Amino acid sequence: QVQLVESGGGLVQAGGSLRLSCAASGRAFESYAMGWFRQAPGKEREFVAAINWSGGSANYADSVQCRFTISRDNAKNTVYLQMNSLKPEDTAVYFCAARDIYGKFTSQTTSWYDYWGQGTQVTVSS
Repeated sequence: QVQLVESGGGLVQAGGSLRLSCAASGRAFESYAMGWFRQAPGKEREFVAAINWSGGSANYADSVQCRFTISRDNAKNTVYLQMNSLKPEDTAVYFCAARDIYGKFTSQTTSWYDYWGQGTQVTVSS
């Protein structure tokens, strides 16, 4: 079992930056693939970025490619999402997710992940 707590959300103007953090507690964090998802009001939860257990493999949604960067620090049991050049359409609740799996495996599918945080609100004003 692992518990995930997101932080770092807030209100920012378009073009600005935020860094989200997801702190994990419980079982060995370094064995988990991690993902970031977001959900805007009235919309389904959608994939943003994912990173494998070692940090050697990452992938992104087309909508955030080249603007967002996912990274992890296994010594701190934390995964990050650096968000630059934010747009109003990035406004959503952002969730981190985890699955206990080694290798290069990550997924863009919500059902692949076993654990979820409670989310942090990101609001981008125009």
